[in-house]
Amino acid sequence: MVESIDSSLIDWSRAQFALTAAYHWIFVPLTLGLGVIMSVMETIYLATGKDFWKQTARFWMKLFGINFAIGVATGLILEFEFGTNWSNYSWFVGDIFGAPLAIEGVVAFFMEATFIAIMFFGWNKVGKGAHLASTWLTTVGATLSALWILVANAWMQYPVGMAFNPDTVRNEMVDFWAVALSPMAINKFFHTVLSAWVLGSVFVIGVSSWFLLKKRQREFALASIRIGAVFGLLASLLVLWTGHGSAQQVADKQPMKLAAMEGLYKGKRGVDLIGIGVLNPTRKAYNDRTDPFLFKFAFPQMLSYMIDWDTNSFVPGIADLLDGGYQTEQGVAPSAQEKISRGKVAIKALADYRQAVKDKDQAAAQRHHAILKENFDYFGYGYIAKPTDLIPSVPLTFYSFHVMVILGGYFILMFIVALLLSKTFAERKWLQWICLWSIPLAYIAGQAGWAVAEVGRQPWAIQDLLPTNAAVSKLATSSVQITFFLFLTLFTILLIAEVRIMVKAIKKGPELAEEQNQ
Repeated sequence: MVESIDSSLIDWSRAQFALTAAYHWIFVPLTLGLGVIMSVMETIYLATGKDFWKQTARFWMKLFGINFAIGVATGLILEFEFGTNWSNYSWFVGDIFGAPLAIEGVVAFFMEATFIAIMFFGWNKVGKGAHLASTWLTTVGATLSALWILVANAWMQYPVGMAFNPDTVRNEMVDFWAVALSPMAINKFFHTVLSAWVLGSVFVIGVSSWFLLKKRQREFALASIRIGAVFGLLASLLVLWTGHGSAQQVADKQPMKLAAMEGLYKGKRGVDLIGIGVLNPTRKAYNDRTDPFLFKFAFPQMLSYMIDWDTNSFVPGIADLLDGGYQTEQGVAPSAQEKISRGKVAIKALADYRQAVKDKDQAAAQRHHAILKENFDYFGYGYIAKPTDLIPSVPLTFYSFHVMVILGGYFILMFIVALLLSKTFAERKWLQWICLWSIPLAYIAGQAGWAVAEVGRQPWAIQDLLPTNAAVSKLATSSVQITFFLFLTLFTILLIAEVRIMVKAIKKGPELAEEQNQ
């Protein structure tokens, strides 16, 4: 299907996409989190009639708008890169992958664009109820936008609802609802959106703490902190639940990612869950007998229990997944080399089928099609050079996962403390400083989560179906390098501009009389 591709082109194409995605994810979670918080505040305004809540909602709405505008720009570039840098991918699965992105653009994005104008400019032009509806619909539109993008991403992690057409060499959608409602998609949506709500809550509490440190807008700050802490704690607890669901999905559909997340090289029954650990950098081979950890603190047998609700269940490690031979529900697991061999058989059968069709040899075409169908589950493995290429970056995946988990626990503690000390929050400068400096930690947690999701499934663009070396466009490496640095410069300028505009808006504060809020 593709010619041999220079590895540096793959690396630079991946780096450019990762750069765009990382910058985009700086803006998206704050949009999703602030959207709900400002909607709740405006709901309180409608219920109480107090102008205080109107001005409070408008302040956070202003920050929402600044962030939303720049997030749209990076999102558009991200979608265009599928066509420019990953044209083989777009050809191979465009019929499936394009559907949720099209729905996102036609339905969700236009929904946001329609109601956001009423939300910002309709305060004195429409009724209170109509304005509140526009605010909630803007938030719902942003969330639906995230839904369809996450459906597309989840399909890359677990491709379902499709059939391969050997005549066009494309995968075609046969069951839209299997794609939209796959367990991976539903769980990824809730886990990602809830984590964005956590970031939004941390942001609101942190900014409000700054007002307290500056001895400004005390009533506004304390009211915002209470709402942020309640909302954040609820979201954090739900993140725990969806995180557990994600781990079970990964164990079932992407066991190599799970092994990398836990630094698990050799599987066994009753596997411990690593709480904190330092990987051994001297370990070189996946079957090396060197201890993979210099230090670790683990919860005995908890990984096995979390995955199967059984402390004695078997969890395969990296060596098991490459060497095969262990028992699964489908039978004995094949080795990576067997999968690669069967993948090459599938690729050859596809070529033979297309030649037979060209020669109008129907009998040969049917024979080769049967061979292709029998081995298609391993089609993507045919582009893998050697078994060890199937191992993702264990250090990056492991540390990203544990940073995400540790920070998630920290945020739960922060929200609980903020609630317990809410009555004396204004007098506790140490707590205000902690909350203020927790804002960047929330962004780090979000970026770490995406690193786990995307780095952990390498080398696959589509899990088990298409590796990145078969998905990339045939471009000059220098072209990708140039655009990488252009995007780096552009996105950095946009980020600096956003931060400066938001800082200016925060310093100005809500339109409340200072003397009423001391």
